Amino acid sequence: MIFAPVIRRATYVAPTPRALDGALQRFLADTLTPAARAAGGCTVQQDANATTLSVDVPGLAREQIDVRIEGSTVTLRSVEGAPRSLHRAFDLGHEIDATASRAKLEHGVLTLTLAQRAPEPRGTTLAVE
Repeated sequence: MIFAPVIRRATYVAPTPRALDGALQRFLADTLTPAARAAGGCTVQQDANATTLSVDVPGLAREQIDVRIEGSTVTLRSVEGAPRSLHRAFDLGHEIDATASRAKLEHGVLTLTLAQRAPEPRGTTLAVE
């Protein structure tokens, strides 16, 4: 004698593929927002005097990271022979004062505090003859 379980259609309703697809889309929309995807392991905080960048650089030591400042652009690169490749560039939209800026590496996170350069006065005074 063989026994087989019987499931009545009225009591068991399988989830439709569309319901599962909608749940997946809500999950992805909540966790992968455009800002999180664009950042890619980088956070930016800006105030009136400076901009602070925190970039994830796991596996790299201080000697293996090259930070260059040119005008309003900051470029991060890993040196030759580093265990992983790094190449990121940020355009901050304001001139950076390299002498007042700092870079700090702790626990795989590079924190750059980039001071904003004070605008130079554009007006000049002429002597009257």
